[in-house]
Amino acid sequence: MPDFLLELFCEEIPARMQAQAAQDLKKLVTEALAENDLFGESAGSFVTPRRLALHIAGLPARRRDTREMKKGPRVDAPKAAVQGFLKSAGLASVAAARIEKDPKKGDFYVAVVEKPGRDTAAILAEILPPILKDFPWPKSMRWGAQSVRTDAFRWVRPLHAILATFGPETEEPDIVSFSLAGLEAGNVTYGHRFMAPGPIRVRRFDDYVSALEKAKVVLDRQRRKDIILNDARNLAHAQGLEFVEDEGLLDEVAGLVEWPVVLTGSFEAAFLALPPEVIGATIRRHQKCFVLRNAADGSLANKFALVANVAAPDGGAAIAAGNARVVRARLSDAQFFYATDLKTKLEDRLPKLAGIVFHDKLGSQGERVERLVALAGEIARHVGADPQAAARAARLCKSDLTSEMVGEFPELQGFMGKYYALAQGEAATIAAAIEDHYRPQGPADRIPTEPVAIAVALADKFDMLVGFFAIDERPTGSKDPFALRRAALGIIRIVLENRLRLPVLLAASRAFANYHRLAPSAGTPELLQQILAFFADRLKVYLRDKGSRYDLIDAVFALEDQDDLLLIVRRVEALGRFLETEDGANLLIGYRRAANILRAEEKKAGAEEALAYGAPFVAGRLVAPEEKALAAALQRAAAEARAAVEAEDFAAAMQALSQLRGPVDHFFDRVTVNAEDAQLRLNRLRLLNALRDAVHRVADFSRIAG
Repeated sequence: MPDFLLELFCEEIPARMQAQAAQDLKKLVTEALAENDLFGESAGSFVTPRRLALHIAGLPARRRDTREMKKGPRVDAPKAAVQGFLKSAGLASVAAARIEKDPKKGDFYVAVVEKPGRDTAAILAEILPPILKDFPWPKSMRWGAQSVRTDAFRWVRPLHAILATFGPETEEPDIVSFSLAGLEAGNVTYGHRFMAPGPIRVRRFDDYVSALEKAKVVLDRQRRKDIILNDARNLAHAQGLEFVEDEGLLDEVAGLVEWPVVLTGSFEAAFLALPPEVIGATIRRHQKCFVLRNAADGSLANKFALVANVAAPDGGAAIAAGNARVVRARLSDAQFFYATDLKTKLEDRLPKLAGIVFHDKLGSQGERVERLVALAGEIARHVGADPQAAARAARLCKSDLTSEMVGEFPELQGFMGKYYALAQGEAATIAAAIEDHYRPQGPADRIPTEPVAIAVALADKFDMLVGFFAIDERPTGSKDPFALRRAALGIIRIVLENRLRLPVLLAASRAFANYHRLAPSAGTPELLQQILAFFADRLKVYLRDKGSRYDLIDAVFALEDQDDLLLIVRRVEALGRFLETEDGANLLIGYRRAANILRAEEKKAGAEEALAYGAPFVAGRLVAPEEKALAAALQRAAAEARAAVEAEDFAAAMQALSQLRGPVDHFFDRVTVNAEDAQLRLNRLRLLNALRDAVHRVADFSRIAG
């Protein structure tokens, strides 16, 4: 089967656009081929700083002939409907259509649409130009003489060559002939900009990859990342150092080079007096370099790793020296910022927060600090923290936003506050809380574990959630501009992983109370319930990632007043273990049978009669031994389950319910619920309702899937 190879060779593709561009090219071309009934065996896209490529293996050489019956409207349908059908089927008049008879629906038009086969190369030549002309670059440009025209071809950077070949492995492939931006598609690409810039004639994909490798171009992005990572580790190890991995920077640097060469540079040891986060941010931001640390004690070394795009004759000495000069200059700037910031205490920075807008409807950062002070002090009482220490940490936690260092490196907020707090003599717990109150920033980030830090971190996230919910700025679909999902997941992780007892509704209502800008109606029970539902959704995500079933979370959340996250998880875990037992699985079957009977009867009955099913059953009207046994078991199990739930012993509650398994089975085997005697029937329905109620005190089994 023939293969198709496409490469767009251009001046530059910014690293931040590369991954998406590769995905878009693959998606757009394969979808266009599918619309033409052409499907390959596999497809892969590739990107480097200078080229965007696509390889599709196993395409047929020719699209097969097709014949399709297209059903149209009835012959007596409105003229407009008939004309629309003729147009869609490509027919000139109704005379070209067939009429088929249907005894039930009447006569209707049918068109036989035949599509003759066509060479795949010709189809490719037809579909590629419009795809490339409308390619979804976030930013693109015009160039050359045609750039004065607004309809001129646009690409991310000037396009220099187009390679497009199609053919079987055993033969010389054809060039897919089309033109774009004044360029004719051909079978030529070019190697590395500096080390092998000459033309390379390409036949097929395997030749293409190996020829580029010889011309100092590593086509596969992941392979470039692996080369950088392995070489950096080995180079650091040879110097008694460790490479500090940074996935985001690694991904970015892999998009800056076609032939990665890892080198090391150094800076004066005196700069190590700066906080390590400052050194890392400076080197990363300005030079796209990686920090190294001493293998012996893990302390930061005065060396860094850089990735060049060329194998220099001097072994990279000049490149490393040039990077080192820039790093030293940038670290000198950082040293100046740090020294300047230390002259002003965090508390003295508070007035400036009034001029920093948090959100136009939610006030300034200064107003936010006042809310955090109040909320952190209240949460502290629930998490075992000193309320005064929590309030102090909350008061200072945003002050570093006004510092020179955070102005230069926003990603250092929190980190710098910690260092400034320690420098001015604040307690270590307060300094740690200032750093940690933003955590966790993601699923891989650590959580605060010290009580004061926990109180401030929870206050920060609850304040965000309730504020943005109150002004109706909530996540929609994939959009979450204020990272509220991350805030909720952060609260969930902090609470669960620290095994805290902090009711969500209590914390949310306290947060609402501190928002003086919001109308009193903002904290209504309805809105609080919406926040609780939001937490339920996030908790499902968290527990699903840990292997729990989402339906069990629904079953527990359906109970009233379930906002203690730790208890919810304990109950979910106990419910999951119970349902894995034979008693649990059979009780679920019996519960569903009872619930289905009740649901059917309640649907048939009027409102007043259905309400009567909720009344207690009358023990004296029980007739069959099996219903008497079920009633006795219910009375005993319900009492034990209720007591176990109140004692927060959910395993015991499930064990109590397991006693019902046998009596429920015997009841349904030998008792007719819908007896002819109306009073007997009503009493049995009330008995089933009592069973349903007893189970629902532990979990809403109706929410359990399967």
